Amino acid sequence: MTLKLCVAQLDFVVGDMAGNAKKIIESARSAYADGVRLLLTPELSICGYAAEDLFLRAAFIAACDDAVKTVVRELAGLKDMIVVVGHPTGGDSRTRSVAVSRRHNAASVLREGAVIATYAKRELPNYQVFDERRYFTPGHDVCVFEAGEADKMGQKIKVGLLICEDAWFEAPARQTQAAGAELLVVINASPFHVGKGDEREQMMRERVRACGLPLVYAHLVGGQDEVVFEGRSFALNANGEVAARAPSFIQNELVIQVSRAYEAIYLAADIAPERSLDADLWDALVLGVRDYIGKNGFPGVLLGLSGGIDSALVLAVAVDALGKDRVRTIMMPSPYTADISWIDARDMAARLDVRYDEISIVPEFEAFKKSLAGEFQGLAEDTTEENIQARIRGTLLMALSNKFGSIVLTTGNKSEMATGYCTLYGDMAGGFAVIKDLAKTTVFRLARWRNEHDPYGTGQAPIPERIIIRPPSAELRPNQVDQDSLPAYEVLDAILERYMENDQSIEDIIAAGFARPDVEKVTRLIKINEYKRRQAPVGIRVTHRSFGKDWRYPISNKFRA
Repeated sequence: MTLKLCVAQLDFVVGDMAGNAKKIIESARSAYADGVRLLLTPELSICGYAAEDLFLRAAFIAACDDAVKTVVRELAGLKDMIVVVGHPTGGDSRTRSVAVSRRHNAASVLREGAVIATYAKRELPNYQVFDERRYFTPGHDVCVFEAGEADKMGQKIKVGLLICEDAWFEAPARQTQAAGAELLVVINASPFHVGKGDEREQMMRERVRACGLPLVYAHLVGGQDEVVFEGRSFALNANGEVAARAPSFIQNELVIQVSRAYEAIYLAADIAPERSLDADLWDALVLGVRDYIGKNGFPGVLLGLSGGIDSALVLAVAVDALGKDRVRTIMMPSPYTADISWIDARDMAARLDVRYDEISIVPEFEAFKKSLAGEFQGLAEDTTEENIQARIRGTLLMALSNKFGSIVLTTGNKSEMATGYCTLYGDMAGGFAVIKDLAKTTVFRLARWRNEHDPYGTGQAPIPERIIIRPPSAELRPNQVDQDSLPAYEVLDAILERYMENDQSIEDIIAAGFARPDVEKVTRLIKINEYKRRQAPVGIRVTHRSFGKDWRYPISNKFRA
């Protein structure tokens, strides 16, 4: 006995229930014509993930219900076809002060014009970017359904359904097995961070070995605000071996052959090769930019191209994501801009064949200083004048954005965001922070990776070598380099990872061999610059802890860890 199963690894849009339903319907019809009789869609595929406080609106849930009914109706004529659709369901009791959720993160099993089962997610994650307990209550039941053609004994394959976090715990799978399941299918929306794909496969390997059942992991793909879902759906046989794997970061319909032999279920399909972590990281940034721009309807992007490493990397990502014709660069030299910055910025723009313009900020800078001369009389120049330059640039970029509709991409990295080495309403001005979650050392490494690879065919070695090797500088005063006021980035980033990402204490970091003055300085800067980060644009999350939904610290507080 065999069953042809398809994982619809699709990119859904939050709140576009009609569009999402159409995608599911089209995928199901296409798969059915190819002999598929069980189609899996990702977690909350009807409404997209994550819809956040939209889940609290009754009209949103009603629209999801209507979309499910549309899918049921449109696929009613597909004989023996089963489609698993993720969607929210239920209601709640609300006042202006209290909300008691009665909603579930659910999945319905559709067959020939009817909902034959609905399963409610049991384990609700409430860590990192997850906040599901705000919106949902856990289910308690199991869901097992039959799929495929009956064999000579009248038996079909018994499929047990789980949703994402359920499969990270032992009880849901064991109880589903006890209810008769021969095959586990898990629908998911699990945000990407570097290395997460391997973590998932390893965890699911433990699950199948513990229960002795094969498993299919159906995953979402696409960018949603600060998070990215990489796809990479897969299947494991009962011994833990990979039986199927879809490509990462693209929409894909992964077809898996399910067969029974000697009372055991076996899975077989194409297996996409393993990828490097930097290849994953690059594709996550590209997909994050492409979907943020596309799903929000911006015609293109613009950015300040300084001749430095951060803006160079952002430009390379943007061109890979959108193509050269939707990207514009502006070089805005100040009195302190080195000649090599002009030369390298022009060189890179030419390599990628993007529009490049130069607008000097010297007249505006002199005008600001003249206007403030009376107030600043007798006072030496300091960060005030540095910030004025950054804010002039931010104003010019936002003016171009307003006039032409393109969104400004900011170019600050995680090291700068952590330490406040950025200017409010200056280089922080913009709509999307592409490398907000990349430490400076990662920026350099990824720049070298991109120069060695051309994954989207937009140009070999787009970043001039001198941009990568020259000491980083904001060029806001004569002979300035970042290390004038910050520890070496190798040291800074290591402290940042230990303190911010892994919650190590100051004393533990010092005990690990870092100099106390460096640790004290970096952790102090992280603390006092929380107010800046609260005003920063949303950016792409690529680590397991970013300065976004993962990081919720009070601005006013006296505690240091």
